[in-house]
Amino acid sequence: MDLLTTPQAAQYLNVPEGTLRYWRVCGTGPAAVKLGKRVMYRREALAEFVDSHERHEEAGR
Repeated sequence: MDLLTTPQAAQYLNVPEGTLRYWRVCGTGPAAVKLGKRVMYRREALAEFVDSHERHEEAGR
């Protein structure tokens, strides 16, 4: 299991740490794991989050 800290996860997703925290509070971001006071993210959960938001543009648009 590959766990990333919030700064590492934000870098992986190329978003500010604040955005990642906001998504977590709103329940719209990738699944997080809380270990004590630390919030961690599984690399697989981040990849699934990216895949679930992939858009396929139609040709000619």
